[in-house]
Amino acid sequence: MKSITIQGARAHNLKDIDVTIPKNKLVVMTGLSGSGKSSLAFDTIYAEGQRRYVESLSAYARQFLGQMDKPDVDAIEGLSPAISIDQKTTSKNPRSTVGTVTEIYDYLRLLYARVGRPICPIHGEEISAQTVEQMVDRVMELEERTKLQILSPVVSGRKGEHAKVLSDLKKEGYIRLRIDGEMREISEEIELDKNKNHTIEVVIDRIIVKEGVETRLSDSIETALKLSGGQVIVDLIEGDEIFFNENHACPICGFTIGELEPRLFSFNSPFGACKTCDGLGSKLEVDLDFVIPDWDLSLNQGAIVPWEPISSQYYPQLLRSVCAHYDIDMDTPVKDLPKKQMNKILYGSGKQKILFSYENERGNRRENKIFFEGVINNISRRYHETSSSYVREQMEKYMAQSECPTCEGYRLTEEALAVKVDGIHIGKVTEKSVTYALEWIQTIELSEKEEQIARMIVKEIGDRLTFLVNVGLDYLTLSRSAGTLSGGEAQRIRLATQIGSALTGVLYVLDEPSIGLHQRDNDRLIQTLKRMRDLDNTLIVVEHDEDTMLAADWLIDIGPGAGAQGGEIVADGTPQDVMDNDQSLTGQYLSGKKFIPLPTKRRKVTKKKMLEIRQAEENNLKEVDVSIPLGLMTVVTGVSGSGKSTLINEILYKTLSQKLHRGKSKPGKHKEIRGIDHLEKVIDIDQSPIGRTPRSNPATYTGVFDDIRNVFAQTSEAKIRGYNKGRFSFNVKGGRCEACRGDGIIKIEMHFLPDVYVPCEVCHGKRYNRETLEVKYKGKNIADVLQMRIEDALEFFENIPKIKRKLQTIEDVGLGYIRLGQPATTLSGGEAQRVKLASELHRRSNGRSLYILDEPTTGLHVHDIARLLNVLQRLVENGDSVLIIEHNLDVIKTADYLIDLGPGGGEGGGQIVATGTPEEVTEVEGSFTGKYLKPVLERERQRMEERILESTQN
Repeated sequence: MKSITIQGARAHNLKDIDVTIPKNKLVVMTGLSGSGKSSLAFDTIYAEGQRRYVESLSAYARQFLGQMDKPDVDAIEGLSPAISIDQKTTSKNPRSTVGTVTEIYDYLRLLYARVGRPICPIHGEEISAQTVEQMVDRVMELEERTKLQILSPVVSGRKGEHAKVLSDLKKEGYIRLRIDGEMREISEEIELDKNKNHTIEVVIDRIIVKEGVETRLSDSIETALKLSGGQVIVDLIEGDEIFFNENHACPICGFTIGELEPRLFSFNSPFGACKTCDGLGSKLEVDLDFVIPDWDLSLNQGAIVPWEPISSQYYPQLLRSVCAHYDIDMDTPVKDLPKKQMNKILYGSGKQKILFSYENERGNRRENKIFFEGVINNISRRYHETSSSYVREQMEKYMAQSECPTCEGYRLTEEALAVKVDGIHIGKVTEKSVTYALEWIQTIELSEKEEQIARMIVKEIGDRLTFLVNVGLDYLTLSRSAGTLSGGEAQRIRLATQIGSALTGVLYVLDEPSIGLHQRDNDRLIQTLKRMRDLDNTLIVVEHDEDTMLAADWLIDIGPGAGAQGGEIVADGTPQDVMDNDQSLTGQYLSGKKFIPLPTKRRKVTKKKMLEIRQAEENNLKEVDVSIPLGLMTVVTGVSGSGKSTLINEILYKTLSQKLHRGKSKPGKHKEIRGIDHLEKVIDIDQSPIGRTPRSNPATYTGVFDDIRNVFAQTSEAKIRGYNKGRFSFNVKGGRCEACRGDGIIKIEMHFLPDVYVPCEVCHGKRYNRETLEVKYKGKNIADVLQMRIEDALEFFENIPKIKRKLQTIEDVGLGYIRLGQPATTLSGGEAQRVKLASELHRRSNGRSLYILDEPTTGLHVHDIARLLNVLQRLVENGDSVLIIEHNLDVIKTADYLIDLGPGGGEGGGQIVATGTPEEVTEVEGSFTGKYLKPVLERERQRMEERILESTQN
């Protein structure tokens, strides 16, 4: 079949729709936020593709994959095997990196294992093969009468029972073994756990170093080498071990490296991982800036935050005893206390005891002589020793990740980092950008023999790095933790991995791959999508980006509105067909019949009201100085990876949060920020979830649920029954259904099948008990109200100004289609961000707030962006400041002031390229943003002039 035919799709708000999608084409689905795009693409087409695949497997395999429900659709024909590339699939495990996710690191490990040259880290000498004579000479250098035993490692860290190995050794007449570090007699009954790694070393000989023992030593070493395949361990009875290898050892100091194999270069393997940080590259340690955030305070004013009195007076009393012992003035600001005194408080009394005077719970005074461990050591000990997750969380507030001192953040052992290819170790390759890694692999210098060995490996690495460049991720480093990637970056990494697999005949379903991508990089992404299509694949892309829609072979517009007003096919066909359809809102914006106008005038910068960041140098920022005007809508832009998020989120927001709200996060590296006194509060509106459980929802988050519960408590029925507003909460006993504890659903654990969630049999999913549901307001009970869409609730509560005002703000940010009680876990990142924005909008402002938004247009149709911009402009009109990180040209063109970072990403970025009004930025030659913005401004001015001309003629 040359098309996918869908009949009667009804998932979520889809209205029994029929649609035909051509195969082997780039198909874009678009429409207003909440119109049903994802319901059709993911919850219908992809879900059915996955279900059919799982159904084709054996019953044994299916028990591990789980049962998949059939989507609510009558029929789907012509479906290909489906792969979903969405924004939530990248691992948050700190061990997962860009290199491991893309498999580039696996190929690098193979490269280093096959052609790597071990270099002694002390002498810089190449580690060469050792002869038996050299090994004997090294042992004879030991002090006379040193006792040692010669061991042959026959098994090194391998799973299994190793019964045959043990049997063969017994037959050969060996007597003693060292198994997993423990000495054993071979005559014993030895049983090893087949699921665990084991190391077996045979005792070849026991020797005392003295003159004339060389021949015996040589024979024993030769036997050990032959048995193990080239390795021998000389175990000093009262000292360390010396590891010899026929292959690799430094001729000067004897620094040795085992056999070069890929696992030596894996930070997820005990063989390659740094022993200090276990391969994480960093350690969690107590941070003095969190322990004492304000050095202007005295000890009596609570300078040491972790020891502030809460429920117990134990630590404040201990602190007073320490100060009394060392004669420390508790009223002096801690910054003025002598360093010696502060060290006693922070790091303890050492071997000296102090007199601890304290009052117990009964009010009796006690005195005791104790060793004082110090505040820093106390926090560290409590964190590592406690079994309470609460205590661990509390202690973690005063700790920060710091670079591992042993491996310097490279995650690997000294042996792994001693191996070089073309002069650099594997850690150096991964810490640089993808661009650098690609240049390095393309220009790598190898000998003729090495080139023959590594040809295929080098090709695979080069191809995969090129794919990352093609999807606009050239600025990422291979060592970047996968958990720190944005949704768009994570999705494009998976996209690059899929290109590498070069599958054909596959249906790919993508969710807004252009998120977080500058227009410069968008062109490369579109070319990548077309290349995947040209391999005879079908691509269904849920997208709002204008360039992607115009590049599509087939465009499907779903709408006409959101929520209940959506769920229908408004237009489908080529982009031109959709533009010619007057019913399509998307078509009207694409054709220019509708557009977001430029502001009639831009607000002026007031030099007296500026935030000035000085010498910002976190990540790739190059000692940047930047001034951010207050009282305006300022947009920070620049190519992906240029340093926008580092400058605004890591440095500016964390510093303001610390200074204005006593925030615990440590800001990125910078000298100072001036002008903070112009602000009273900073509000960061990001895309993190509004709650991690289904109990959290838009009504509870925005606070409107409190007002709604008040309304129900004021009804005559509630007053007669004596119900207060607590009765209408599903989180506390009283009014909620106790069978499901107010969840509305009950989880049933199934054996060999996925857990099943069923509506509560008692309340039928309504969350409340029968008596509570009998109380009604305007004919609806509290459960009915939670099921209402925001737009319906707005009409329902139109006579209650307090509720109406809060609901109106949710409607204003384009979320009229979501339900009041919709679980937080079902909201997308963009929806969660707009719920946060709505909850801030209804608060009264004094005009001294700074709102920071990171890509608020994520998941928004251009019509929704127009509404969002109206909301943001309203904030600025109130006198507040709005600071937005954004790539969307509709947002950029309406800004009062732009800060453009670049010129490139990663190492090529981190500088201020241009500042000023959008018009001023277009005149800066080195600005990529200005280059793409210029034609947009010219087009909008032309459209506005045409409108003015039309209105004057009419």
